Amino acid sequence: MESSPQTGLNGLRVVSFESRREREMAELIQRYGGEAIVAPSMRELPLEQNTAALGFMRDLKAAKIDVVIFLTGVGARTLIDAVATGYPRVEFAQALKAVKLVARGPKPVAALKEIGVAVDVTIPEPNTWREILAELEKAGDLRGRRVAVQEYGVTRQELIDGLRSLGAEVLLVPVYRWVLPEDTGPLKSAARAIADGRADVALFTNAKQVDHVFEVAAEDGLGEKLRGALQSMVVASIGPVCTEAIEHHGLAADIEPEHPKMGHLIAAVASRARGLLEKKRKK
Repeated sequence: MESSPQTGLNGLRVVSFESRREREMAELIQRYGGEAIVAPSMRELPLEQNTAALGFMRDLKAAKIDVVIFLTGVGARTLIDAVATGYPRVEFAQALKAVKLVARGPKPVAALKEIGVAVDVTIPEPNTWREILAELEKAGDLRGRRVAVQEYGVTRQELIDGLRSLGAEVLLVPVYRWVLPEDTGPLKSAARAIADGRADVALFTNAKQVDHVFEVAAEDGLGEKLRGALQSMVVASIGPVCTEAIEHHGLAADIEPEHPKMGHLIAAVASRARGLLEKKRKK
């Protein structure tokens, strides 16, 4: 039976590392009766120099690129804006139309549509590097072809290695990166609360959040204590890419919603967290 919005998280201390939508996440947790511990874990830092984006455009114009993979909507728009500092948008759109375009899900599709560009291959859910490689392998031979990858803050080495194993030459196009927030106090405080056993649920909505939590914990000598404490908590992941990051740190995601959206994540946590927590703490 589904939990009601008022009681699903009643009495549970839920840590959120969301940065962009921290208030919305806190309200969702509270709506389900949980105690929200909000600790923004990252900020988006645009690259000050557009050298990679402009170099990418020059290669496009010179027909030195065969395939472009767009990984995120935000990243696609940032790349479009970066190229626009040196070239008209219509010129960039025309250059993109001359190559095969791959989009990891609907958000980059929408971003490209805004400049009148259609995508050739849309990667289905769960939109991980595995689906990207599988779809590209089905779409045609990559041997000897140059594939540009719009990075989204975290480089997935598995994707790069997989493209190279298919015979492609890979060009990385970084347009922004995730860094720690200017004030890491709330994040360190949340990591300490987890390590000290003063939290019940940890919510991760971005792969880089996981890295940053362990980074600040390590600075305070709490890395292993944090990992041990998380094993006794409910760890919830927004989706497969985030789950991979959790597994990289030697943990497992207890909850991953059917759809990678905050509302679905909180609903899944509210309906399952208490039962999972009881089982984990009986061990």
